[in-house]
Amino acid sequence: MKNDSEQRIRVGIVGASASGWAPLSHVPALKLLPEYELAAVCTTRADTAAEAAAKYGAGRAFHDYREMVRQPDIDLVSVVVKVPSHHDVVMAALNAGKHVYCEWPLGANRGEAEEMADLARSKGVLAMVGLQARGDPTVRYLRHLIDDGYIGDVLAVNMTMFTPGILDHPKSRLWEGDRTKGMSIITGRTIHTMDVLCWCLGDFVEVSGKVSTQVKQWRVTGTDELVDVDASDNVMVNGVLASGAIASVHAATIPYDATGWRMEIYGRKGTLRVTSKGSPQRDANTLLGSQNGGPMEPLTTPASFTEVPEAMPIGPPRNVGHLYLRMARAIRTGGPVEPDFDAAAKRHRLVDAIQQSSDEGRAIAIPD
Repeated sequence: MKNDSEQRIRVGIVGASASGWAPLSHVPALKLLPEYELAAVCTTRADTAAEAAAKYGAGRAFHDYREMVRQPDIDLVSVVVKVPSHHDVVMAALNAGKHVYCEWPLGANRGEAEEMADLARSKGVLAMVGLQARGDPTVRYLRHLIDDGYIGDVLAVNMTMFTPGILDHPKSRLWEGDRTKGMSIITGRTIHTMDVLCWCLGDFVEVSGKVSTQVKQWRVTGTDELVDVDASDNVMVNGVLASGAIASVHAATIPYDATGWRMEIYGRKGTLRVTSKGSPQRDANTLLGSQNGGPMEPLTTPASFTEVPEAMPIGPPRNVGHLYLRMARAIRTGGPVEPDFDAAAKRHRLVDAIQQSSDEGRAIAIPD
């Protein structure tokens, strides 16, 4: 008989509908990780829950998350629902004493995020946030190179992130046009990419930001209907990192010909450049580097930076899978997990600082 450290960790996914992020990332990741068992799925209706359970091979189906989180045979609750629902589901899971993996943004606002982080800490459970670019092997190797002094002291950083799709949205995603719901370019793609910058280079201590809604109406996909929106679609940030390096960021959702993600890091000894045709948390990343004025050359990520099974697809499953591996190790050893809800609350404070700077037209110091 297996001891506790060898038992498979039983996961219940809230938000396991046939389309969306869960089947794209969480389900294939869990299926290929021997540390885990997909024990249950939960959707908002009994019929769709049963369909999801059958499709993904989950042991049980629920249409009430409150019932699911109370089950003694669920060890970890993964929250993969729309952002406005994160708080209620996470709080229920934490109060039931479960470990939690919640997608980013953790909450619809900073207050919700800090409340969840406080409860997780008080309950003594592990709580991870889905800033999954930290699981990407190329990003991990980039961080290693910087820490190892490949480019020496970092002086300046420039990062851009341009993704398509601002003009038309399906009805199912119109909620994202309301900034109070917690999902926009600043809370979504901007922080996913700025988290990479901060994780590799250190946090911002001061920001000057401009947050804008350039496209104030969305067309409902397949119709001529226009809806008013106030969620941001352009964010520009200039700031200072704790190391003293200067950084600039421009993230935007634009109509056509998006160029994806690009981060250039300039140090005293050389330069590093990492790019993606999409975004670093979802798509394959390419790394180039040069030292002492030499030519920029491709840098191959060593195989040791990929810890998930070889069959794990590149992109969302692989990156999410690396975070699940960290969670499994922490559960089995009793150690901490990273990135946790405290890290998420810190990123929510960064969002507020950027927005405050934009609203007040001045530089804002970042609270620790």
